[in-house]
Amino acid sequence: MKKDNFKIAVFAGDGIGPEIMKEGLKILNVISEKKKIKLQIQEGLAGGCAYDKSGTPLPDASLKLAIKSDAVLLGAVGGPQWESLDYSVRPERALLGLRSNLGIYANLRPVVVFEELLNASPLKKSIVRGIDIMIVRELTGDVYFGKPRGVRKGKDGKRHGINTMAYSEDEIRRIAVRAFEIARTRKKNLTSVDKANILETMELWRDIVTQVGKKYPDVILKHMYVDNCALQLIRDPSQFDVIVTTNLFGDILSDEAAMLTGSIGMLPSASLGKKSALYEPIHGSAPDIAGKNIANPLAMILSVALMLRYSLSLPREAALIEKAVGETLKAGFRTKDIYQKNKKTVGTAEMGDAVAKNLRKLMI
Repeated sequence: MKKDNFKIAVFAGDGIGPEIMKEGLKILNVISEKKKIKLQIQEGLAGGCAYDKSGTPLPDASLKLAIKSDAVLLGAVGGPQWESLDYSVRPERALLGLRSNLGIYANLRPVVVFEELLNASPLKKSIVRGIDIMIVRELTGDVYFGKPRGVRKGKDGKRHGINTMAYSEDEIRRIAVRAFEIARTRKKNLTSVDKANILETMELWRDIVTQVGKKYPDVILKHMYVDNCALQLIRDPSQFDVIVTTNLFGDILSDEAAMLTGSIGMLPSASLGKKSALYEPIHGSAPDIAGKNIANPLAMILSVALMLRYSLSLPREAALIEKAVGETLKAGFRTKDIYQKNKKTVGTAEMGDAVAKNLRKLMI
């Protein structure tokens, strides 16, 4: 019997977070109404707004809320007003804290170019048309968490910055398994990105991914150095289906891939663990446009679709949300970041309303 009652933890966060989250919740309301499922949505504080109120970016109450939920929706965290804080209490620590405490280790970033936005891409139409890439980024290892780390004074009396790239066999194996499983549901083509020609950690990465690959003979595995991958994403992105890579490389490559679509405001993400999952757009808090009703809410809306697909077991409804976004773009609606001549430029709320309207039509 399928579940029809879900608990969703919502952290709007900072900057444009509250604006885009409002549009994401509009879409969830349509799903709840049309599908006749109960969504228990509980909001909490995370990021800079949480620090301002409680002195910590991830209060205990927020963490407890996330742990007891079926899924977590996050808007964005961070902003210049908190950059002078110690690293331990900066808004971004809320995101890292959620990942760590929820046991999240795999970040999925789909890169899909909508036909209607071909002109928005800085690359030629012939290069970006039909792009559908899934980037699978490892989240728990690498220089982000490796120790020793920090800034310390050396014997020469000068400061030295230290970050350690570190991965265990188990960390590599579980992200590789996740990537191969995803590749099996797509075109059965997996590219593992590393820097094994220079870094010993990456030699281990390549070795373990190759071992895992032997259990998936139906999936074609290719290894690629990260610098070449960065080049190939611009030269010939259509060669990629699923990309699996490290925390650091994935952070960089996924942002590069985002621009293939014409705007970083178009890309959603899903961060998955064994039981819990966190969904968020990849674009950040964009404090320079916060409160102006010009932010693109589509990445947030598409993150809601990912949540339905991976956490709520509602793949049909997820596909309908994605189709509604496509129909909205086809109708000519554009936010400022994806502006095109002779198209209708709209604000954040109007874009959300248009997608919700199209979704209702599709769910009749």
